[in-house]
Parts: sequence; C-alpha cells; structure tokens
Amino acid sequence: MAVIKNGRKQQIALWRAMGTLVLLTLCGACGKTHDHQGKTPLAEVAGNYLYREDVEAALPLGISSDDSVRFVRQYMRKWLEETLFYEKAQENILGDDEIAQQVEDYRRSLVLHAYRQALIQQKLMKDITESDIEAYYHAHASLFKAEHPLIKGLFIKVPLTAPQLGNVRRWYQSDSHDAVEHLEKYSLRNAVKYEYFYDKWKSAGEVLGWMPQQDGIDVEKILQTKHHMELQDTAFHYFLHVTDYLAIGEEEPYDVARVRVRELLLNERQADFLQQMRDDLYRHAEENNEIKYY
Repeated sequence: MAVIKNGRKQQIALWRAMGTLVLLTLCGACGKTHDHQGKTPLAEVAGNYLYREDVEAALPLGISSDDSVRFVRQYMRKWLEETLFYEKAQENILGDDEIAQQVEDYRRSLVLHAYRQALIQQKLMKDITESDIEAYYHAHASLFKAEHPLIKGLFIKVPLTAPQLGNVRRWYQSDSHDAVEHLEKYSLRNAVKYEYFYDKWKSAGEVLGWMPQQDGIDVEKILQTKHHMELQDTAFHYFLHVTDYLAIGEEEPYDVARVRVRELLLNERQADFLQQMRDDLYRHAEENNEIKYY
C-alpha cells in the first residue's frame, strides 16, 4: 500500500508540475490543428512537440514531489535547447544530401550484416558437424598451440583441523577409482573446495589461484616435475595431484582447441557460402528478367 500511495503522490506531483505548461501549450495552439494521436503536448518549437507521456516515461522511480517538479523543468529545458540547436544545425549545415547518403549507407550496412549473421546462424552453422570440426583439427593441428600451461588432476582444500589427514594424503596422490571415491565422500563433510578434473584440461593459473602464493618458488616448474604437492597456510591444507601437464607452445588437445577450430572452420566456409548466395540471387534475377540495363 505504501508503494501505491507513493506512486500516486508522485503522479499527482508530476501532473501539478506539468498542468500549467499544458494549459499554456493549449492556449498557444488555439487556431492550429495538429494530430497528437491521443498524446498531451507540453511544449512545441519549430513543429516539434514534447509530450507529457514522454516526460512521465523518463521520470525516475521513487522521486519526491519537489524533485519531480525540478526534474520536469530541467527535462523540458534540455529538450527545448537540444531541439533548437538541432534546428539551427539543419539551417546552417552544408552537405545535407551527403549526410543523408551516409545515413542510408550505414543503414544498408547494418541490414546486410544482420542478414548475413542470420543466414550463417540458420544454415551454415547447422551444416558444420562434429566430424567436420575434428577433421579440420587433425588437418591443421599445428595451428593450435597452448597459450598458457594446462593440467589435469584433482584438488582438495580442507581446514587444518580436518580429520583423517593421513588418509587424505594417501588418497589424493592416487587416481584410482577407490581413492577418488574415498575423497569424494570425505569432501562432502570436510572439504572447503573439491575439484575433480582428471578427465578435462584446466588452466594451471586458475588451479594455482586456489592455493596460497609461495614467494620465491616457481610452482609451475614444480608441476612439470612432480605429480603432487601439498601447501598450507594459517587456516587450511591444500592438496593438488597432477596427472598431465601441457606447456606453453605445445599442441592443444582436441577438447581444448575445439571452440577455436569451429570458429576458424566457420570463417573459412562463410566466405564461400555468402558468395554462393550472391551468385544464386544474381542468376535467379537474370533468368527472370528482373535486371534492366540502361
């Protein structure tokens, strides 16, 4: 109810702020006819109208009565200044035809771009299969190099006071089914964070961001030579087991490169696809005598 009352007060304040202006506008327009399409004019200059409905739509929610009056006055003043300035520019700017042509050229480019994207989305993207992507990857695998180190493994973070730390140290160093199952059950009650990524590559930087910083230690170099590491700070133990490491510049696996492969394949095919579309449209127009030469 409070919201409704406040909204009602705001509307009344707005009407009060605009009431006098509406009367002045109507009086000033005596003898003139203009179809306002059901809207209420507040001001007019050089044939341009500002309507109460436009001001209402711009009015901020929750504004007080006094602020609404100020807002309406400022809004109208700004609208009048901008409209007068635009009309002055219209009178004095040279090359109006050139501006109109630029606007039309820009509109044309927007329409063409939107249509191209729609065609690519509706037809070309659906035609690219998983086997196409995989074949392209194998044919151009040398193009896809790791831009940052990647790892596979398992990470678990537990409080210093967590139970069975001896078991955790034994379990996290193994990627056996039993060890993983033990850790998963253990993590439900004791882990602050648990991440299983034996089956997918992750950025080494992302994973290392889960662990405390070690000044003077090249942690990434340690990852290349050791399969597991344990760190701790004043509150937690951090356990990381690495099963695979991919250095910068090494060939990316398919599951990592797949998105980029698809984009490159799409870019290669879309040029031919769009040209074929143009050729088909031109041939159809010629066959149906739609083109006239003068």
